[in-house]
Amino acid sequence: MGISRGSPFRQDMEVLMIVLGVILLILGFVFGISILWTIGLILVLVGVVLWILGAVGHSVGGRRHYW
Repeated sequence: MGISRGSPFRQDMEVLMIVLGVILLILGFVFGISILWTIGLILVLVGVVLWILGAVGHSVGGRRHYW
């Protein structure tokens, strides 16, 4: 089961990663769960890197678009 070519979800994947990462960062901080904080930080960093690479037109993983 894949994401269709024209799917808006596919186009906003890096934004979704950043938002999910921020949510996990907040939950990890509020509830004191360090694994949520760590996973949230990783998601935010990966989302930002992919967003920047896609914005400047670099290939990611040998592909023009990482999705």
